[in-house]
Amino acid sequence: MPLSSEPSAFADGRGVFIVRNAASGTAVVRADPAGTFSARLPAATIHELAEGEDLAEVVTRAMQSDEPPAVLGVYGGDGSVSRMAGLARQHERPLLVMPGGTFNHFARSAGLDDVDIAIDALQAGTTIDVSAIEAHADDGEPILALNAVSVGTYPELIDERDRRRASLGKWLGGIVAAWRTLRSAESLTVVREGRRARVWSVFVGIGRNDPQRVATMQRETLVEPTLDVRIHHARGTRLRAMASLAFGRRTAAVLRAVRLMPPRSDVERLVVADFAMTVRLEDGHPSVFVHDGELEEVAPGGFTLRCVAIPRAVTVFAPPREDSGVRR
Repeated sequence: MPLSSEPSAFADGRGVFIVRNAASGTAVVRADPAGTFSARLPAATIHELAEGEDLAEVVTRAMQSDEPPAVLGVYGGDGSVSRMAGLARQHERPLLVMPGGTFNHFARSAGLDDVDIAIDALQAGTTIDVSAIEAHADDGEPILALNAVSVGTYPELIDERDRRRASLGKWLGGIVAAWRTLRSAESLTVVREGRRARVWSVFVGIGRNDPQRVATMQRETLVEPTLDVRIHHARGTRLRAMASLAFGRRTAAVLRAVRLMPPRSDVERLVVADFAMTVRLEDGHPSVFVHDGELEEVAPGGFTLRCVAIPRAVTVFAPPREDSGVRR
């Protein structure tokens, strides 16, 4: 859908439908954005996502109303943002991303460090056409991912955390999950193009990323329609498998300095337009994969995962940066 050439088209929020996921970012203290919304986007429609409410149903109702929105917005974490991105693509609407989660990987990559920056981009009318990953597990519905898709140790960590979240909370549950995964993680078998391998993890990111990382959970480019795949072969210890999940530059650098990160010989890198593998699971392995921090359950016993790079998958409001592809 072409955007208006008038920078003030959405200045007061008219035609903007924002879903706020209050459950996002429970691991951090974050200012309530309600005052900012009312002050800067008084004409926008704000929907608070209730527990158990389906985001797709909320957006469908809005699109079927007498005055369907011209812009879809989301305040939440990476999972909420990627789900809304899929809906924005489906309904051919531009996306307003406002960081409200714990890590906000995609928002940070797009230069959207806070709600005000996102609203500035909306009111200025600056956008970028972002590439993404379309992932299929067996014959399931396609899922749009804005950062990465993964199998192995990281999904097991997320599965363990989510099972403990109700009783311990996200932060403490994450610590307990990391400890248990460190003690019990097992490698798994993947098959690609007839080649079988035992691996700790496979990360499929969008756009070329730092070649020294294994967990490419935060993208470095927004436009490049390329998959950057990291296959961590199971030649080292569980401790190295867990250390490889470090995605921050400083953390990864420290772990590398004390020789906890896996050596380069253990990590295979592929830069491709599409990627497919069959995951074969043994007893005790959860049949899951993760996309943008969201756990996806699939049929037990194993599955085939296919990922394709999609150019210009969704238009996102973002501040202009050099060589970012942002247009005014």
